[in-house]
Amino acid sequence: MDVIKVSARSRTASVAGAIAGVVRENKKAEVQAIGAGAVNQAVKAIAIARGYLLEEGVDVICVPHFVEVDIDDQERTALRITVEPRKTQ
Repeated sequence: MDVIKVSARSRTASVAGAIAGVVRENKKAEVQAIGAGAVNQAVKAIAIARGYLLEEGVDVICVPHFVEVDIDDQERTALRITVEPRKTQ
């Protein structure tokens, strides 16, 4: 599964559509952002994607965690958010 990478300039509606599509297809999406602006856009996109999926009766949860990534031979810390359907009890 590919990671959906979000930047500070990403369009939230486009990212939300990608998140919803991946959750529909794979039952899980990974969203990655580096920096405050990118994290802001990622969280907004997840909220929008949740709305899209709720229309189909699917509620999702988010689990954030940090990962180390190499960018231009430098190690950076990214926030990666796993988005997956909420399990019903």
